Amino acid sequence: MSVLPLVFTSGWASGINAYAVVLLLGVFGATGISDEVPASLQRTDVLVVAGVLFLCEAVADKIPYVDSLWDSVHTVIRPVAGAVVAALLAGQSGSLPELAAGAVGGSTALMSHLVKAGTRMAVNTSPEPFSNIAVSTAEDLGVAGIITFAIFHPLAAAVIAATLLVLGIVILAFLASRIRRFLRRRAQRREEKRLAGTGSHWPPG
Repeated sequence: MSVLPLVFTSGWASGINAYAVVLLLGVFGATGISDEVPASLQRTDVLVVAGVLFLCEAVADKIPYVDSLWDSVHTVIRPVAGAVVAALLAGQSGSLPELAAGAVGGSTALMSHLVKAGTRMAVNTSPEPFSNIAVSTAEDLGVAGIITFAIFHPLAAAVIAATLLVLGIVILAFLASRIRRFLRRRAQRREEKRLAGTGSHWPPG
């Protein structure tokens, strides 16, 4: 069970920024900082792809409404990435069945992703873009910090990740009204686009 704290923490972080998790773990393994990282995450092609996708997410995640669209696309990607990374970590140590590790990493990634996506919906009810940039930067730094901490102190990092997950769920409950407002605005914009498209097919009077 020694790998379980790292599996849980990597799952939580993958739900926020899966590409950063893969990139950081791969770098830590390739540079010899950690022996827990499987060779498959240290491959050059994996690191290059993760780096490029991380840069794409770093930009998209700071633009209002684009970040929510990005989150929608990654509703499947982040939990799957969390499950794959967790299974690889468990397979490396052999101390936890890969299937169970994948379930822990994937479910934790899904929960943290839903917290992230819901929080962004609430933030997007604010007209200015600075809050998006601040929240996104804090998330990036948080993921980098906790993954780095988990390499050296996995159990303490897992406790922090669990606390942040619970705190995020509580905050999400308080932001429920803002999230509903965001969803209403998005539905209204879609309806306006649909009506505009329908109206364009009418012949001029």
